[in-house]
Amino acid sequence: MTTENTEIDKEMDDVTLENNTNEEVVADELSVEEQLTQDLAKEKDKYLRLFAEFENYKRRTSKERIELFKTANQEVLLVMLPVLDDFDRAMVEISKSDDKLLLKGVELIHEKLKGTLVSKGLEQVEIKNGDTFDADFAEAITQIPAPSPKMKGKIVDVIEKGYKLGDKIIRFPKVVIGQ
Repeated sequence: MTTENTEIDKEMDDVTLENNTNEEVVADELSVEEQLTQDLAKEKDKYLRLFAEFENYKRRTSKERIELFKTANQEVLLVMLPVLDDFDRAMVEISKSDDKLLLKGVELIHEKLKGTLVSKGLEQVEIKNGDTFDADFAEAITQIPAPSPKMKGKIVDVIEKGYKLGDKIIRFPKVVIGQ
């Protein structure tokens, strides 16, 4: 019986060892599977973040490119503004003369220049005498005593016209304010 018990014990030990080995293999397989699931989740998160970052980059560069196209003419337009101012002053002086043909010719050239600049996106900042002064849209050159109490803090005179390109003011109007 002892030999039989010993053989039975050996068989039981072998079965127990085999069961333990199978459990370890199953546990190892589960931990490998969990590890792979975690790695997959990390890589997926990394991919999504990279994709979102790339989409933001594309959107930002597209917006910058559109802005660049809108303001590409800014330097040329800024150089042309004094010429436009000179034309405005010339129109005032020529209109005082009796020469109607000269006035008509200069008016045609003036309108053509203005039309060309407007077609390139230039707009005049609308500001006139009597408007309330706003430092965001005009530059105060000086203050003078207001001609009437109603003109205190308001624009008394526009010295130089202002212009904008799209939504951006490229030259602020220069004004005199009533004090």
